[in-house]
Parts: sequence; structure tokens; C-alpha cells
Amino acid sequence: MENTRHPKRLIPLTMWPRYHPWPTVSSLRHFVFNEHENGFDRVLRRVGRRVLIDEQAFFEWVEKQNQRDVDYQM
Repeated sequence: MENTRHPKRLIPLTMWPRYHPWPTVSSLRHFVFNEHENGFDRVLRRVGRRVLIDEQAFFEWVEKQNQRDVDYQM
């Protein structure tokens, strides 16, 4: 069996709404502005001035945020 590997989908921040209804571009910009405090730096890739979002890393980050909130409430 061949090891097929899907390439990461890197979505430009401003193009995110074409693929996903949430979060909005303004929310993403807020996450980027606070990337070192909220861990969003793990989701971002920068090429020159372009900010790209690693789609898989974004959803992993969301799950981690949810887990952190659950742990905080306990």
C-alpha cells in the first residue's frame, strides 16, 4: 500500500471565509494580534507579508482552547 500524504492546506487569512463560515476575518486578525498570548502562533505561517493559516493546525488549536476552558472550569 502506498503512503499517500495529503499536503497541508494553507489558507490566506483574507480567504478564510471562502472555506469556513467561522471565524470571521476580524476575529482571525484579533487572534493574530495576540498570537503569542493565545498560542495562535502555532497555526500561522508567514511568507513575506502574507499571513497563511494552517487549516489542520487551526482546528487542533480550537480543540485545545476548548479543553483548556473545560479544565479551567473544573
